[in-house]
Amino acid sequence: QMQLEESGGGSVQAGGSLKLSCTASSGGFSGTTLAWFRQGPGKEREFVAAITSSSDQVLTADSVMGRFTISRDNAKNTAYLQMNNLKSDDTAVYTCAAGGYGSRTQDYIYWGRGTQVTVSS
Repeated sequence: QMQLEESGGGSVQAGGSLKLSCTASSGGFSGTTLAWFRQGPGKEREFVAAITSSSDQVLTADSVMGRFTISRDNAKNTAYLQMNNLKSDDTAVYTCAAGGYGSRTQDYIYWGRGTQVTVSS
């Protein structure tokens, strides 16, 4: 069983930046793909980005391409989501997931509780 905890959310003005962290509290992190999803108000959960265990493959949603960067530090059991040039449409609860591979929610079995990101225009 892997437990994931997100941090780094908050409120920021449009054009600003935030860096989210996702830390795993149990073993196995270094051997699994890690993904970020988000769910905005009144919207379905959507894929943001994913990174494989050795960081050799990265998937990024078109909506955040060029603005968001996913990375990981296996020594710290932590993955990151650097978010730049934030827009109001990026307002959402951001959740990390592990234990699978792909861009669908059903591809992953471990989920964090999420962290709120609010972008004001």
